[in-house]
Amino acid sequence: MVQAIWNALLLFDLLPTGFCNRDLRTNLAALLGQPVHHFTPGRMTYQLRRPRLHGLIERIPKTHRYRLTPFGFRVAVFCTRTYARILRPGLGLVLPTASSAPTLLRRSFDKLEQEVNSRVEQARLAA
Repeated sequence: MVQAIWNALLLFDLLPTGFCNRDLRTNLAALLGQPVHHFTPGRMTYQLRRPRLHGLIERIPKTHRYRLTPFGFRVAVFCTRTYARILRPGLGLVLPTASSAPTLLRRSFDKLEQEVNSRVEQARLAA
C-alpha cells in the first residue's frame, strides 16, 4: 500500500493545482488493481494524513487539495527507485519459489536461514 501511494503521489508532482482525495483514490485503485469503491473517502483521508503529518505532502491553503513537498518528492523518488532497482530484483533472487538459480546472494540467505533455525533449536533445548 505504501509503495503504491508513493507511486501515485509522484504522478501528481507536476500538477500546478495539486491533487485531491478523489484523484489519489482513482490512481491508487488502478495501481493496486482494485475497484475504486474499495477506497472510501475516509480511508483515503487516513492515508493522506500520515504523509501530511510527516511533511511529505502539504495542503494548499483554502482548498481541499494537496501537493508534494520538495522533501516528499525526494523521499518518494528514493523509495520507488530503491524498490524497483534493488528490493524487487533482490527478492527475486532470494526467494526459493521465485528463482531456482543458485546465486551467491541466495546461498548467503540460505546459510543465514539455517543458522537462525539452528539457534532457535538450541534455545528450545535450553529452555
